[in-house]
Formats: sequence, C-alpha cells, structure tokens
Amino acid sequence: MIKRLKLHYMLIILVCIVVFLSILITGILIEKTVTARVEKSLEEKAFTVSRTVAQTPHIIDALEGRIAESEIQSFTSKIQKSTNVKFVVVIDMNGIRKSHPNPENIGKRFEGGDEAQALDGKEYASISEGSLGMSLRALTPIYNEDGKQLGAVAVGISLDRIEYVLGLVRGNINEGILLGLLFGIIGAILLAQFVKRILLGLEPFQIAKLLNERHALIESVHEGIIAVDHNGLITLVNQSALKLLRKAGLEDDPIGKRADDYMTASHLDQTLVTGKASLDQEDVINGMELMTSRVPIIVDGLTVGAVKTLRDKSEIKQLADQLTGVWIYADALRAQSHEFMNQLHCIMGLIHLKEYEKLETFINQVVENSQTEISHISKKIKDPAIVGFLLGKLSFARESGVKLCIQIDNSIPEAKESRAHEIITIAGNLINNAVEATANSENKTVELFLKYDNETLKVEVRDSGEGIKFADRKKLFDKGFSTKGENRGYGLFLVRQTVEKLNGMIDISGTNESGTMMTVTIPYLGEGGEND
Repeated sequence: MIKRLKLHYMLIILVCIVVFLSILITGILIEKTVTARVEKSLEEKAFTVSRTVAQTPHIIDALEGRIAESEIQSFTSKIQKSTNVKFVVVIDMNGIRKSHPNPENIGKRFEGGDEAQALDGKEYASISEGSLGMSLRALTPIYNEDGKQLGAVAVGISLDRIEYVLGLVRGNINEGILLGLLFGIIGAILLAQFVKRILLGLEPFQIAKLLNERHALIESVHEGIIAVDHNGLITLVNQSALKLLRKAGLEDDPIGKRADDYMTASHLDQTLVTGKASLDQEDVINGMELMTSRVPIIVDGLTVGAVKTLRDKSEIKQLADQLTGVWIYADALRAQSHEFMNQLHCIMGLIHLKEYEKLETFINQVVENSQTEISHISKKIKDPAIVGFLLGKLSFARESGVKLCIQIDNSIPEAKESRAHEIITIAGNLINNAVEATANSENKTVELFLKYDNETLKVEVRDSGEGIKFADRKKLFDKGFSTKGENRGYGLFLVRQTVEKLNGMIDISGTNESGTMMTVTIPYLGEGGEND
C-alpha cells in the first residue's frame, strides 16, 4: 500500500514547484527579451559604423580613384579597432574587397552571398558566414555627391560576442532563479509549519474523519444542540433541535442569525460574556417548556463560542414515569403501609384500653379479610409481582374511599416472557384514572376484570364516574392531554404506548353519565402455552 504523503510535505513540494516554474518561465521570457534587445543594440551599432564609413570622403575619393585605394584599408582598420567590431569591409560595385582585416583577402570577392541587395542600393542586416566565420552584418550602400553608387560597406560583429553578452545575462538570470527558489523553499517550509499548527497537526483525511464523526455524533444524540460563535451567531443546529424549534413555532432557518434575536430565553450572550456553564435550567421558548444547559467553548483561555442543549420537558417527565412505573409500585406500597400503620395504631389503642376481646375480634377480622384477598388473587394469578401489586391497589382504593372489586375469570399463568411490568403499567394507570374519575360520584366503585384465554389477556376497568365526553375520546391517549389540569396526561399515554409495543388493542365504552369502561387486550403466552 502506498504511504500517504503528509500535508506539510505536500505543501513544501507544491510551493517549491510553483515558485520554480514561475521563476523559470520569467527567466525564459527575460532571456528572450534581453536577447532581442542585445541583437537590436549590436545591429544598430553595426549600422552606425557602416553609415559612418559609407559617408567618409576618403572612402568615396578612393573608390572614385582620386586617392590610392590603400587609404581604404588604412581607414577601415582604424575604425575597426576603435569600434571593436569584427570587420569593416568595403567592396566596389563588382563585389571586390577593397579592405579586409586580413590583407591577403583584399582584391578577392566578398564572401557570404548577402551583398547583392547592398549593391542594388538597399541597406539591410543579415547573419551570414564569411571568411571570418558567422557574424551579424550591417551592409550600407556608398554613394558619391552626385548620388551614384560606388559600392558598399559591410560591418560585422561576431556572434561569439553576442553569445558572450547573453551568457552574462543568463548567469544573472540563473542566479536570480536559484535565489528565488531558495526563498521559495524557506517560505514553503514556514507556510507548511503555520498550516500544520493551525490544523493542530492533523492531516486532511484525519480532519475529514473527525468532521464525519462529529456530524454523526451530533445528529445521533436525542437532545437538541445549538452552537454559536463568539458573536452570538448560530453556526450549528442538529435535527433534534430543529424539530423542537419547529414545534415551538420557529420555522425560519436559524443558521447565521443571532441566537438571542431568533429565540426567546436563549441566554447564550450571557454565557459568552461570563464564560460560565449553566446546567439543567428550565426555559420557555414561545410557550414551550424546555430543559436546557449552556456551556461555553473555551480555546486557549478565550471564549470562542457556546453550546446549548435542549430537551422537551414533557419528554423528561414521561421518561421518568416510563423508566420506573415506580410511582405505581410506590403508591401501592405506600397505601398498604398506611393501612397497616392504621391497623397497628388501632391494636395499640385496644391494648392500652385493655379491650382484649375487641382486640381479638379486630385481629381475626383483619386476618380474615387479608387472607380472603390474598387467597382470592394468589390462587388465580401465578405471577407474585402482579399479586403484590393488586393487593397494594386494594389498599390504595380503600384509602381513597373507593370500593375496588377485582374479578379474575380464570387462572392466569406466569408469562414465558415476563409481562409483569407492562401489566402493572396498564392496570395501574387505568385503576388510578378510574379512582380519580369517581371523585365526585356518590357510589365510588371501580371494577377490575382480568381474563386469560387463547394466549391473550384482557384487562377491563370500569368506574362509576361521570364518564368521558365523546369529543375527548380521540385525544384521551395523547401525550399531555388531561381534563384535570397542567402537568398531567401521561398515564393513559403510557398505557397506549405499552399496548402498542405489545401489539395489543384498547377500547373505550360508556356514556357521559354512566361512567367509563376501558378494555385492553394484549398477547400473553403462559408458561404452559395453554389455559390452566
């Protein structure tokens, strides 16, 4: 497997390549420009010399025969030395040399083949090879005072001279490239270290992995999460928070908005200022009660943002009830304990009064009633948790001034998969609801009917209360709905939730005046798989 190159190495290599290519391309363009300028400069120098020679009277007189032709060689030699050109050659109209750096070539034809245009009266420059090698040549026609062409003069500058000048230029360019590359490497290393420090030493794939994990983590939690930056602007909202905000009637996109402007009671600006956490606070957003916590985000001692978590208060209450159903057990135990304490007080009073006959009668009555209840229930129901619960509910009903009648149609075996908690949740909430429903009734009676048949268990609760309005029946099992005031309406919701979990059914019957009968039917497979 190919080892992944680290980010700071990639940055160094990339910056060095970019710097090198930039400097190289710049050097090539500079060299081309300088080469063109050097050639142009040397060409202009050659033309300056050739024009000077062409207009010199000694040259014109010598070509017309008024003075000796040897004066041409003498004059051009001086010009050649003073101007530092490779050669100055004067030719007549037949192309015969009248001067040359090598005197032996005087009287011979001009070499290079580029003199024809000059003898036709045209001034031009060319690069040709002659007896002295390759050279840049400037050819200028020679005229007398009457305008008659007498010949031409050729001034040559060696190409070696041009290469020498260009070599000096290239040297400077190469030095610049190396120096620029050196600074580029140093800058690349410093940039890579700076980027690495900003990214906390993490590689891009590690950052991508962390971001994906962060997103998955934020979206997986049930709590709503809202994050703001140091200016109090919302930067992150997970789906749970969006659902709560929508439920509170806040439909706009919260990203980029000030938290304290977007929603009431955010208090995130306060957290940014104080830098202190605030945990498990009750807030109200648009009338919706929430449990919230606020925590500052501190980096290097500075508060750079804050996070707020949201939870529907009603869900927390429901969770507390659902986690235990403990209040059902506790209420039943409390009622039994209270009834037992009353009986103990009565016994103590009779002992104190020395009413021993009455004490014996009272104790026999208590024992008989208790044994009757225990015997009636324990013979029919094999699950001791349910038996204990129902005995507790009998005490609870007596304490509430309600007559609770329990009828068990046939024997109910223990379930293969424990159903005690679910049955207690269902029956307990239905009984509590029925007891409350008889509060204003003269004949306060609640009936519990249990029947096990054909792998199903039917739980039926009837009360002598005022009944339930038909308009309320559809929403009776909705979370938070109650006709008894605020912070109620969770018992029957838990009943519905438990019944749905068991794939059971709920039925409500009764009129507004004759009380209510609620029937729950759930699957129930006993240990024997058949009726006893």
